[in-house]
Amino acid sequence: QAMVFGNMGNRSGAGVVFSRDPSTGERKLFGEFMCNAQGEDIVAGIRTPQPISDLAEIMPQCYQELSDISQRLERHFKDLQDIEFTIQDGKLWVLQTRAGKRTAQAGVKIAIAMAREKLISRKEALRYIAPEDIEQLLYPTLDPTVEKEVIATGLPASPGVASGKIIFDPEELAQLAREGGDEFILVRNKTSADDFPGIRAAIGVLTATGGITSHAAVVTRGMGKTCIVGASGININEVREEFVAGNRIFRKGDYITLDGTERGGYRRK
Repeated sequence: QAMVFGNMGNRSGAGVVFSRDPSTGERKLFGEFMCNAQGEDIVAGIRTPQPISDLAEIMPQCYQELSDISQRLERHFKDLQDIEFTIQDGKLWVLQTRAGKRTAQAGVKIAIAMAREKLISRKEALRYIAPEDIEQLLYPTLDPTVEKEVIATGLPASPGVASGKIIFDPEELAQLAREGGDEFILVRNKTSADDFPGIRAAIGVLTATGGITSHAAVVTRGMGKTCIVGASGININEVREEFVAGNRIFRKGDYITLDGTERGGYRRK
């Protein structure tokens, strides 16, 4: 089996792209990459990657080739594609592709667009929209008249609005959620598969690192939960169970609001 490596210098790298925007459904190449990195570096969310549009400036030939391949794969599979790739010394290698997870809003827009583009029939378009997706279309939004203080700005991994108490330990959050009564925001430097019970029980997720294809982003998008990733302006101390945003300290149990549309975290005044 042949192996390719993205960590062989600045003309190498790895990334994940979608053939369309999985949050909005817009027909454009959407994703991110890292130079001199392997694919697991992106999924792990250890660093915040660059948007895929930057690849057009750094390695334009690879970007154009990737864009062409994504469209060919989408036409073949007749669905949104989630594509993992590696660039080794300026040569693009596609590692795998699969149907991409998407928000309900994106799912409806993509189904309609593909029917209009004659990729699928109208009857097939209806099958692309699950009944639970209709519920997601009723996501709440923030009242624009409410005064609020911005405490974090990151990447909107999944839309909607979520308000709840800050919890840093996913296991504790899952236990508190089982007891009922309150809703919780999981705050982590980054998430992993071990955090899944806490993510599932949380009403929203905020991470300091990671991009729109990191673990937290993919999982919450599939669940329809509000999520902000790559909020690099906050400093999270999971041991002390607090995070610093500007000159303010937020501790376990404090209330915050996440807005996945405006890509921000807020404290209501």
